[in-house]
Amino acid sequence: MIIFKTIKWRNFLSTGNQYTSIDLDKSTTTLIIGNNGAGKSTVLDALTFVLFGKSFRGINKPQLINSTNEKDCIVEIDFQIGSIDWHIKRGIKPSVFEIYRNGSLIDQTASSVDQQKWFEQTVLKMNYKSFTQIVILGSSTFVPFMQLSAAHRREVIEDLLDIKIFSSMNTVIKEKIRQIKDEIKTFELKKESFLDKVKMQKEFIEELENRGNANINVSKEKIVKLDEEIGNYLKNNSSMEKPLRKYIQEQDQIIGSAEKLRKLGNLKGKITQKILTITEEHKFFTENSVCPTCTQSIEEIFRINKINDAQDKAKELQSGYQELGEAIKEEEDRERQFTILSKEISKLTNGISQNNIKISGCRRQIKDLESEVQIITEQLENKNAEHEKLESFKDNLKITYDELVSRKDLINYYDFSYSLLKDGGVKTKIIKKYLPLINQQVNRYLRMMDFYINFTLDEEFNETVKSPIQEDFSYASFSEGEKMRIDLALLFTWREVARMKNSVNTNLLIMDEVFDSSLDGFGTEEFLKIIRYVIKDANIFVISHKTGLQDKFERVIKFEKIKGFSGMV
Repeated sequence: MIIFKTIKWRNFLSTGNQYTSIDLDKSTTTLIIGNNGAGKSTVLDALTFVLFGKSFRGINKPQLINSTNEKDCIVEIDFQIGSIDWHIKRGIKPSVFEIYRNGSLIDQTASSVDQQKWFEQTVLKMNYKSFTQIVILGSSTFVPFMQLSAAHRREVIEDLLDIKIFSSMNTVIKEKIRQIKDEIKTFELKKESFLDKVKMQKEFIEELENRGNANINVSKEKIVKLDEEIGNYLKNNSSMEKPLRKYIQEQDQIIGSAEKLRKLGNLKGKITQKILTITEEHKFFTENSVCPTCTQSIEEIFRINKINDAQDKAKELQSGYQELGEAIKEEEDRERQFTILSKEISKLTNGISQNNIKISGCRRQIKDLESEVQIITEQLENKNAEHEKLESFKDNLKITYDELVSRKDLINYYDFSYSLLKDGGVKTKIIKKYLPLINQQVNRYLRMMDFYINFTLDEEFNETVKSPIQEDFSYASFSEGEKMRIDLALLFTWREVARMKNSVNTNLLIMDEVFDSSLDGFGTEEFLKIIRYVIKDANIFVISHKTGLQDKFERVIKFEKIKGFSGMV
């Protein structure tokens, strides 16, 4: 139960820089009176501002600051929940929001929005709408329960019955369902991926075995053909080597002809020159008996001797020259034979060389083919590793299938839980259990206020009204005074339910101008009896400018405006 103890404020609305303080748990019934504009309803705005950061009458936040001082707007409240004392301090200019637990300031690292959310959910355990339905009944901006939308009615009842946790759980489950659906999508993709990997690995192993053996056979056939080619080339070389050796031997026998021809040519040139010289000398002495140069006569004997000598030398040289010509001819024949042999040797050598090149090429191909055969053989021998890889893919596929089944089972469980936690599920069943009590209490308080109708709410919080005069009524059908009686009956009922549930129970009840317009004199008397003798464990504040009520309350607080500032007197 929340026990509100004191509230105080300064520079708030029309209040000055001095604190205005009210003890909230001092008297069972307290009447707050004052003229219009004196500030008697300020307590409502101060209470909702310090707890929820907003005014009860819908005043904009900047307008809550006293227009004269324009700073240091502060509201503070003390209350107790169980053995824990709480002190809340909230202000404007500067902005202040401090929560003290047993005198110690709570960590303020969170944002003010998150801090407010934590405060409502953890400490107060109710939001602004629920608070105004249980603690405050006002005549200004207050919206009675029957004028709330269906969603807001449900929100208030869920707060009262402590079943908002189901809505929170439902939100959590919705998020979990979304996460699991994302995980299912991921596992579906993984499943498809592993299915593809298993299929490709099977095809690879099958192809490895079939293609490997086929390639080995093709390679071996190529090696055999290449070996046959090498044998043919070697056989061809062997057939060329025998004449090659013969030609080389023959060439060795006639080698050096070119050098002999050169020497014989030089000798032939010398002999030819000498023959020319002798021929000229013979011609000179034959044709001349007188020297043509010096004109001296040449002795005949000398001339004849010279002629004879020249003829002898000419014969001798002629004979040698013929022998030299025969020798040259012989060497020329040998040189031609040498050239013919060289060509044959070159032809045979070139053929052998070409065959050797082809043999080397075949051997390289054989080496490559043997290497390929070895690699394929090793792959075939190591295909167990590929089978192990296939088994690994299958294991991962099975794990993925298991994860998918697990997630789908989990999402079915969450879907079932989600259906239970929806508005039509567990919450509706709990509300149905409390509806008879709620309807009973509402009609009890209506009878206490001398209003004899049968007012019931269904699980959707739509009203059904029956009266002795007319069967079909609705809340909107009644006068303002009758509506006020229904609003009060609902307010008292909500407090009774809150007292039973305890989590949102509070000692404080404030009613603003409930006597001043809608309740007639008889209704006022019945209402005063209820707050005196029926409402228990409560500190009730009634704000009114109606006269003649002071003697009916234990305590009276009067507000007046002095020199432009509101205060208690």
